Amino acid sequence: MAEQKRDYYEVLGVPKNASDSDIKKAYRTLAKKYHPDMNPNDKEAEVKFKEVNEAYSVLSDADKKAKYDQFGFAGVDPNMSAGAGAEYGDFAGGFSDFGDIFSSFFGGFGGTQTRRNGPIAGDDLSVRVNLTFEEAVFGCKKNIEYNRIEKCSECAGTGAAKGTSPEVCPNCKGSGQVRVTQRTMLGMMQTTKACDYCHGSGRIIKKPCTNCNGKGAVRLRKKIEVSIPAGIDDGQKVFLSGQGNEGRNGGPAGDLIIYISVARHRIFERDGLNLYCSIPITFSQAALGAQIDIPTLDKSVKFDIPEGTQTGTSFTLKGKGVKQVRGRQYGDIIFTVSVQTPRNLTEDQKELLRQLEGLEDDKKRKKKK
Repeated sequence: MAEQKRDYYEVLGVPKNASDSDIKKAYRTLAKKYHPDMNPNDKEAEVKFKEVNEAYSVLSDADKKAKYDQFGFAGVDPNMSAGAGAEYGDFAGGFSDFGDIFSSFFGGFGGTQTRRNGPIAGDDLSVRVNLTFEEAVFGCKKNIEYNRIEKCSECAGTGAAKGTSPEVCPNCKGSGQVRVTQRTMLGMMQTTKACDYCHGSGRIIKKPCTNCNGKGAVRLRKKIEVSIPAGIDDGQKVFLSGQGNEGRNGGPAGDLIIYISVARHRIFERDGLNLYCSIPITFSQAALGAQIDIPTLDKSVKFDIPEGTQTGTSFTLKGKGVKQVRGRQYGDIIFTVSVQTPRNLTEDQKELLRQLEGLEDDKKRKKKK
């Protein structure tokens, strides 16, 4: 009797209202976890890997997903709609063999190659974008270029020349694997390895596509315009879903990860949403008070310095800092005044300061009495 299937959403560990990106992310995580290359001779992992591939092949297809949501397994498996239970390996005849997520062409792990007929997720890619301080604060658009692996347009990803198609490997009968018997000190031992004739693909391409040399994919230079959100900071990342290497056999494309580098500002230091700077003021401005211009990121604003202000005193301009990424909150500008000692005074100016010092001394003597 066939083992009862688990709900596809349960298999991937996502809710029924999960987005396409959540389903893709869950699939990639589980496919790597249970992949045969990572779990050699682990039958349970093999079963789970087939389960994950089967679930993703349905939930990643809008039409199949709609039928599954409405009719359950009967909506996507003709055997079950006829009243018969189906084993996991019988589903659409496509999951008796394993996809090689870690193939060297798509950033592989370097392990044993297996047949690549199941969905294979594309790798994530990354680029670095340099921004000025103002570009990071206010947001901007940047044109970037990077290399991306895409399905060959000449052969539609088959690897075979136009007018031809791949053939089933006669050596492994399409399984991608062969059994090898070896004599050891423990006796005759049987092992399974990737077919040398088809290199584990289960297919033979007699006339390869001249555009991709039979690989089914090509590396292309891609140019895109990226919107950088206002308020992004140095070291943060922007994710572009599906802009990484293209997947194979219906697998999802990877993501493009943009690493942000922000140049320093000549005046401001940034900490989160707040901006900090130092503002010099004269001795008389500090002593008598004054209205001075304070720079911001767009234009200067007037600010009243109270009389008697000491060097090192900090003041705040509310809401003049950096906007929160994808939010409405703004930080502040916090400036610290630095009282400048006058230089190259004239004799008249020095005399005035001496008189001021004398008045200060008289004031102190009166307080002591």
